Amino acid sequence: MSAETSCRRISVKPGEADSPRVERVDGVWRVRSTEAVRQILRERDATAQAGFNSESIPEGTMADEPILFMDGEPHRQQRSKIARYFAPKTVAARYRDLMESRADALVAEMVADGQARLDDVSLRYSTEVAAQVIGLTDSRIDRMARRLERLFDQPSFDPASSEPEGRVASAVRQFRGSVPMLWFYLWDVRPAIRERRKAPQEDVISHLLKEGYGIPAILIECVTYGAAGMATTREFISMATLHLLRDDALRARYVQADEPERYAILHEILRLEPIVGHLYRRAQRGFSFTDGGHTYTVEPGDLLDLFIRQANADPATVGEAPLDLCPARPLPRGIGPEVMSFGDGPHKCPGNALAIQETDILLTRLFAHRVTMLREPQLGWDDIISGYALRDVAVAVG
Repeated sequence: MSAETSCRRISVKPGEADSPRVERVDGVWRVRSTEAVRQILRERDATAQAGFNSESIPEGTMADEPILFMDGEPHRQQRSKIARYFAPKTVAARYRDLMESRADALVAEMVADGQARLDDVSLRYSTEVAAQVIGLTDSRIDRMARRLERLFDQPSFDPASSEPEGRVASAVRQFRGSVPMLWFYLWDVRPAIRERRKAPQEDVISHLLKEGYGIPAILIECVTYGAAGMATTREFISMATLHLLRDDALRARYVQADEPERYAILHEILRLEPIVGHLYRRAQRGFSFTDGGHTYTVEPGDLLDLFIRQANADPATVGEAPLDLCPARPLPRGIGPEVMSFGDGPHKCPGNALAIQETDILLTRLFAHRVTMLREPQLGWDDIISGYALRDVAVAVG
């Protein structure tokens, strides 16, 4: 691959180029500008969660609403309580030793074997770390990782689809999702709950039990944090590795850099290759947002489809060559180096510090060795996270 293409976005999705920055199609707002996406996500109490299958869950299923589906003051209160588990100081103090020991062991296995499927290794690694944060530590990690993989490999409900989902299709989708969900509950969540009722710990499940959450809500929270901490981190580790292997100069820079510069490289890869490609919000009240001097008015009930991949490559925000990888590129005040990859506003992903540190610890150990790609990995698209999925990321390690 030429130097020109090695520094550009790898996860190119057909049909996403040359689309309007803001448009309303079949009653759905499709928003692709950083400015507008940021305003919508920060509009206080104006929208509710409409993604991650939230609108396909029947009303009355859960007495306690999971934090992913909360909004307004209840969300702010619960978010402030959960945030301490993901704060940068907490991550560094409580989980760094675990990350380092597991990264050392996994890389040693890769070196001993001479090769590995990095997507499998990163799944094991991210599952072990996230399990500690969540409290899913009372079952076999390797088997839980596979159960979660099957759980996430399910058809997703697309709230922005112009074709309404039929009753039969809806029933089939929900059934296909309920079976792996049941196994995840029986083998992983239920044992963790049972142990934490007897001996609470400093983790998410113990906190939810203390708050009086019921089983369905705890299960959904475990799935939510599982997707955030396991599935998405797995994809990012694979994608960051692919970029470093395709760009000799970038890899040399990463290996020699100190931690802040390595983080800058990882943040820019994440800007270019956001794991979650779309965020969906449902308007709860009327409000307006602007883009490029134009004002748009949203009515209550409108669906907003926020295109994160396009927002992250908006030239008005990130400057020239938005699809090129350029660590520490100048950005407007208030815009983080990953732009919208972790979202923004009240629902911004709390695990950003965890994901970056986790990835850096594994990659610094991996690239202390000679690493080569054995074959081109398979690039697919994941409905649940509305983003890419890299599989068969086969590497030789020596």
